[in-house]
Amino acid sequence: MIVINLDVMMAKRKMSSGELAQRIGITQANLSILKNQKAKAVRLETLDAICRNLECQPGDILEYRQDIEDAG
Repeated sequence: MIVINLDVMMAKRKMSSGELAQRIGITQANLSILKNQKAKAVRLETLDAICRNLECQPGDILEYRQDIEDAG
């Protein structure tokens, strides 16, 4: 499964959800969906804006973790 570590990068950059949402042009509700692992997809345009504003790489935000079911 893909894990979105947005909250980790936001904490490292000392940026609030409201500030990041405003900077990247999405609602706080949609940012919350990303942060809480509820998103089914992330637009590359949104990922680009997140990385630009948090000064990070996509790999700092997205992480692959093997599901326990798949590890069998």
